[in-house]
Amino acid sequence: MTKPAVRVPLALVLLACALAGCGTGDGRTIATTQSTGRQSYAQGSQDWSGRSGDSGHPQMTAEAINSAAQNFNACIQGMWPDASRRGISRAVFDAQTRELTPELRIMDFVDAQPEFTKAFWEYLDLLVSEDRVARGKEILAQHRAIFDTVEKTYGVDRNVITAIWGIESKYSTMIGERYVLRSTATLACVGRRQDYFRNEFLATLELLQRGDVTPDELKGSWAGAFGPTQFMPTVYKQYAVDFDHDGRRDIVGSVPDLIASTANYFKRNGWETGQTWGYEVEVPKNFNYLLADRGRQMTIHEWERLGIRRAGGKPFPQHGARAYLMVPAGSQGPGFLMLQNFRVIMRYNPSEAYALAIGHLSDRLRGGEALLQAWPRHERALTMAERSEMQQLLAKNGFDVGEADGRFGSKTRAAIRDYQAKAGLVPDGFASTVVLAKLRGS
Repeated sequence: MTKPAVRVPLALVLLACALAGCGTGDGRTIATTQSTGRQSYAQGSQDWSGRSGDSGHPQMTAEAINSAAQNFNACIQGMWPDASRRGISRAVFDAQTRELTPELRIMDFVDAQPEFTKAFWEYLDLLVSEDRVARGKEILAQHRAIFDTVEKTYGVDRNVITAIWGIESKYSTMIGERYVLRSTATLACVGRRQDYFRNEFLATLELLQRGDVTPDELKGSWAGAFGPTQFMPTVYKQYAVDFDHDGRRDIVGSVPDLIASTANYFKRNGWETGQTWGYEVEVPKNFNYLLADRGRQMTIHEWERLGIRRAGGKPFPQHGARAYLMVPAGSQGPGFLMLQNFRVIMRYNPSEAYALAIGHLSDRLRGGEALLQAWPRHERALTMAERSEMQQLLAKNGFDVGEADGRFGSKTRAAIRDYQAKAGLVPDGFASTVVLAKLRGS
């Protein structure tokens, strides 16, 4: 399947928008430059800021965004052959694309995704709130019969499904108001993720062609996710189910379809029935943090032999389960042993911060306690520009970071650990301001 690699919980999309003062309208302001006579998509009260993205990607410069916007209509028409091969009629294609214009305000969000720019603890504070826990428990009680049937059918933990619902749309209260077709069309033609979003745009047209959803129901986030659990169009196409048997796969208005479709996604992506997502653990002093790598899995028993203990002195239920160690704040914060189901959550959204929020909220919904260990709240999160700079400096020093896009995946984390070891620092992979300052001086 195509992973939703840029999905962002809508609650944080709206927060980022509010902080940026980006307004709520869909209008655009167009100016004409005197020197060239070309139209330029300029800043307006309800439009794009006109600024380049923080990632430093060449397609996120203000000039590149403007240039792509000028070519928007040609870009859309250039996708007709692919649409035709997918069975989309010319009549549907023309009717749905004839009046499309790019919504360039989206460009202000592409490089400002909070799960990549907030510290883990800030992210968890925001999303695993007492209000969200309380409302989630009400949802579980209200729809107990549906959850019973879905859980029996798919074997996916109801608390995880509810956590997804709560974090993605605050239990259907923040679903989003952007037209999915326009959002995916904009991102298919402008910005740094065009290849990915061409597929989402064409999938949206397929849903409209088949009548799975109406245009009015296709409203969601800037990235094109829609419905209470924020399915991307390709995910809807592949995983949505008609659980209430009314002849329609309706993840927007049908609670049975919503819950079952989300469970179906997790089941088909490898969810292990009866297993949890992971455990908060205590990491001993002088631990070899080079072992804290997503690619290094060991049994719980093997981790225990290395001194890893479950937080609060609790025993591990299954010593033979395989897990990897994640230390999001390095030696300064809590550790987590992540099982297979954590990886499945990350297929829904590839951010470790997001997956940890889902796992922790699900534990709270079943009556679990808050995390027991303290975070290094004196540390600040690096900005997107600083994260990109760190990747570039690591690459300059011969470390493989993958794409220098400001997102810290497994390659960047490994590069940070390797650099720390070489520089005489604790190789815990924590991207702190200390590491950045040392890199700048190297």
